[in-house]
Amino acid sequence: MPSKPTLPPAQPFPRRRGLDIASSNAQLQRQIGLLEVQVKALDAQVRSMTQSSSWRLTAPLRWLSGHFQRIVRGVPAAAAPAQRGSYADWVARYDNPGSDAPEESRRAETAARPRFLVLTSNAAPSQETARSLAAQTCKEWTLQADPLTGPADADWIVWLEPGCTLAAHALFTIAKEIAVHPGVRMLYADTDVIDAAGQRSDPCFKPDWNPDLFLSRNLFSPMGVVQASLFDEAGGLNAAANGAQGFDLALRCVEHVRPDQIRHIPRILSHSRAPLAAAGTADVRALDRHFQRTGTAATAEATPHGLRAHYALPGTPPFVSLVIPTRNGVNLVRQCIESIVLETAYPNYEILLVDNGSDDPEALAYFAALDAQPGITVIRDERPFNYSALNNAAVAQARGELVGLLNNDIEVISRDWLHEMVSLALQPGVGAVGAKLLYPDMTIQHGGVVLGIGGMAGHAHKHLPSTVAGHGGRAQLVQNFSAVTAACLVVRKSLYEQVGGLDEAQLGVAYNDVDFCLRLREAGYRNVWTPYAELLHHESASRGLEVAAESRDRLARESAFMQSRWAGLIAHDPAYNPNLTLDTEDFDLAWPPRNSRDGSAPATHP
Repeated sequence: MPSKPTLPPAQPFPRRRGLDIASSNAQLQRQIGLLEVQVKALDAQVRSMTQSSSWRLTAPLRWLSGHFQRIVRGVPAAAAPAQRGSYADWVARYDNPGSDAPEESRRAETAARPRFLVLTSNAAPSQETARSLAAQTCKEWTLQADPLTGPADADWIVWLEPGCTLAAHALFTIAKEIAVHPGVRMLYADTDVIDAAGQRSDPCFKPDWNPDLFLSRNLFSPMGVVQASLFDEAGGLNAAANGAQGFDLALRCVEHVRPDQIRHIPRILSHSRAPLAAAGTADVRALDRHFQRTGTAATAEATPHGLRAHYALPGTPPFVSLVIPTRNGVNLVRQCIESIVLETAYPNYEILLVDNGSDDPEALAYFAALDAQPGITVIRDERPFNYSALNNAAVAQARGELVGLLNNDIEVISRDWLHEMVSLALQPGVGAVGAKLLYPDMTIQHGGVVLGIGGMAGHAHKHLPSTVAGHGGRAQLVQNFSAVTAACLVVRKSLYEQVGGLDEAQLGVAYNDVDFCLRLREAGYRNVWTPYAELLHHESASRGLEVAAESRDRLARESAFMQSRWAGLIAHDPAYNPNLTLDTEDFDLAWPPRNSRDGSAPATHP
C-alpha cells in the first residue's frame, strides 16, 4: 500500500521560514542579496525587451535599468558596461550568408542539387511568401498550392506555415546541410518575426534536436523540411489535422526516424508576421494522436505557452526515496521536511535525512524526533563533507524504485511536484528529471543547466520572474537539458547505479550533478526539466561562499576535471544555441555567435 512519512506529533520547536540570522550584519547581507536578486530580475526583463518588437519604444527603460543598477551597486557611470546593441544591430553584423566557408559552399554547389517541393496550408500563399520564394538563390524548387492533391516529383518537402517567408539563402543553406550530412531526413532552423516595413525582432534560437521540447512546441514551425520518401512513409498530410497540419506531419515523421537523422541549422532561415501563436485544440488533438500511435499513456493540454503532456502513473505509484544531506541547519531542515510532508500529494515515498556530523544540540534533538516517525530515517554519516559520497551511501540504503536528491534548503510549494517528476522519470529513455527552482522572491534560480556559461555551466533563465515565458517560451515548457541540478533531481535507482552514481573521487562538492547527468546522456538517456514542479530554493543558505583557499583549490581541481572530461559538450551544448551568449544566464544574444563558418550545427544530440 502507498505510504508517506509523518511528522513528530509534538513539535519541540516552532516552524520558521528561512534561515535564522545571527547578527545585524548578517541581516544586512541578506537584504543586500535579495536586492541584488531584484535588480537582476529587472535587468532580465529589460534584456527580454531588447529582443522584442517593442525595443524601439523602450530606450527610457533601458537607461533607467542601468542607472538603477549603478545607484544600488555604487558603480560610477563610466564603469557601467556598454550595451552591445539591439537585435537589428546583431542582424546587420552577423546574419550574413556571405560569411559561409567557401570550401563548404563549393561542396554544396558540386553536389547533386536536391529538388524542393514547397507546401503551404493555404491554397494561395501570401504575396510575401511568393516573393521570398522567387528571391531564393537556390532555384530547384516548386510551389504546390494544394498540398492534398498529391505531391509532385521532389527529393525534399518544405512545409511553410501561413504567412511564413524565407530568407533568400534559406533553400541553399538547407541544400548545403543535406550535402554535408547525407544521412539527414528532417531539418529545422531558427526563426524570427518581420513586420511590413521589413523590421526584424523576436528571434527564436532553437536547440539541437530536443524531443521533449518538440512535444511542448513544434520545432519545425514555421518551416520544416522532410525527405520526400519520409513524407510518403509517414502518410503525407492529414486533411483531418486542419489547423495543425504541420505539427501533425512532423509528429508522424519523427516516429519513423532516429534522433541522429534530425538536423538543426542554427541560422535564421524563416520569418513570421507575428510571434508563434499559442497552441490550440488542433495541436492538442495532433499530440493525443501521437500518444495513441506510440502507445504512450499520456494526454495533451494546451497552455498559454505551448503544450503540456500529462503522463499517467501506474495504478500503485512507485516508491520514491528522498535523500537530504545536512549538517546542523535545523531551521532549514524543518522547513524542508515539513513542506514535503504537508504539501506533497504523492502518496508513496520515504525520507532519508543524511546527518553529516551535526553537533548542534537543537538539530540533534529535532533529528532524533524525526527518526522516530514512520517513513523518515536519519542516517548518521561522520565522514568529512563529500556531497557525492553522502548521497551515494544513502542511495545504496534506499528502498525506492526511484530516488530524489534534495538540498536541505529546498521548500515545496506545489503539491504535484513529485507526481510530475516521477511521471517523467518513468518514461522510456529518460534519465534525470529536474525541477523549476525559485528564489524566495519568485524569480528563477534553476531552469535547467546550460553548459559553457561562464566557462563551465550556468542556470537557464536565472533571475527571470517565474511567470515570464523566457526565450522561445522555454522557461515555461518541458524540455531536455544536458544537465539539471541535484538540488532537486529524480531518477530511477537502477540508472543511478548503472552509471555509478555521483563521482565521489573527483567531484566531491562541485559539478557532481552536471557530471552525473552527462554520464546518463552518454549512456543514451535524455535528461528532462519540467516547469510544472515548482519549489523554493534558499540557495547556499547552509554552506556559504567558496572563499577559503582550500575550497578554491578544490574547486579549481574539480573544474579542471570537468574540462578534461566534457570539453566538447562544454564548448557546444546541444540544448542551447551558438547564437546565444555564454556570458550571462538570460539567453541574450552572443556577440559574436559561435556558429561554425558554414552555419551548420555540430553532430551532437541530447
